[in-house]
Amino acid sequence: MHIENGMVEHVHPVAELHAESWRTAYSGIMPGSFLNDSLLENRLALWRERLAVPTPGAGFFVARDDDGRLRGFCYFVPKPDGRILLDNLHVRPGLTGSGIGAALLRHGLAWAAREHPAGEVYLEVLSANTRAIAFYERHGAVRTDARTCFFPQGFELPEFEYAWRA
Repeated sequence: MHIENGMVEHVHPVAELHAESWRTAYSGIMPGSFLNDSLLENRLALWRERLAVPTPGAGFFVARDDDGRLRGFCYFVPKPDGRILLDNLHVRPGLTGSGIGAALLRHGLAWAAREHPAGEVYLEVLSANTRAIAFYERHGAVRTDARTCFFPQGFELPEFEYAWRA
């Protein structure tokens, strides 16, 4: 497996993996109509926008196997408060637990420490996503907040904030 900087040509495979990951991880958590209807188009629009006009200081990394197939990705974005949001960390369903997510997380945290040394890295995770919560806690994240996430599609779900101290 190789971790490299994500690029604009990764739009489609990243959007597809993102949608596939959400359908697996959020089945029974998010409304089925959202996960099944236009999720791929939603994720394609998100990644097209992100990669067409990159956020200054953001980190986007992909994990690929020796044949070049996308296995996972992560996206870190600096926020106005000086913190760094781990906005996405996804591994292809069926490969979770294989070390890809841990490698991406380590890579991204090391990148954040180099590029944004004073910035605390944090993430938001749905409170019902217990597998992800266990993963982040195993990798040193500490719960720092609880709140409600409002989705533009018209639903809301409870979420936690986790952080790694700078």
